[in-house]
Amino acid sequence: MELILFFAGIIIVIYAQSRIASTYKETKEITNQKQVSGQEVARKILDANGLEDIYVVEVRGELTDHYDPSRNVIRLSHTVFQDDSIASLAVAAHECGHAIQKKEGYFFFRLRSFLVPVVNLISYMGYFVIVISLFAGLTTYLFLGMIMLVCSLIFQLVTLPVEFDASKRGMKEIERLSLASKEEMNGVEKMLKVAAFTYVASFISTILNLLRLLIMYDDRN
Repeated sequence: MELILFFAGIIIVIYAQSRIASTYKETKEITNQKQVSGQEVARKILDANGLEDIYVVEVRGELTDHYDPSRNVIRLSHTVFQDDSIASLAVAAHECGHAIQKKEGYFFFRLRSFLVPVVNLISYMGYFVIVISLFAGLTTYLFLGMIMLVCSLIFQLVTLPVEFDASKRGMKEIERLSLASKEEMNGVEKMLKVAAFTYVASFISTILNLLRLLIMYDDRN
């Protein structure tokens, strides 16, 4: 049973990653009718919401896009920043959705921001868990591992509404500013739904991993 849960979690995550990769590849080949780049889309949405102080910068990598609330900057990957594709339109709007969340004080956004340093600390403690387990035995390792997974699960649970809401806000802004046609909105929605599914997949994978450790812990006792 432990192996089944372990591989099930891996398969779910791999499937989600393959879905977003294929959907991204598909939608980045379609030029939006307005022929605006991801950088231009982000700038238009931010300015329309009184967020002129937020910078939009280009970073390396693919799908490395994110909003950094501490530095007040939206970082878009090279392709998203420069291309005028449906994919760039969707990703840029989504990241702007996070910026709007911060401006409006969206509860789950504030809660996730509060939890970030806590989760980072727990992640660092993971190295100590490995060392402790060498001396204290498998049972201690399993118990500490379950605590870490529960904390991760809580963070992921809070992240889900943040990501879904950011996509909803991004799509709303695209429609409000007439940045895409009705036909193009189908592609935007498809891209954002698949991206959100990766967070759902990670959440499910963590649950399966936690169940695996619970079974192992019970068997050990």
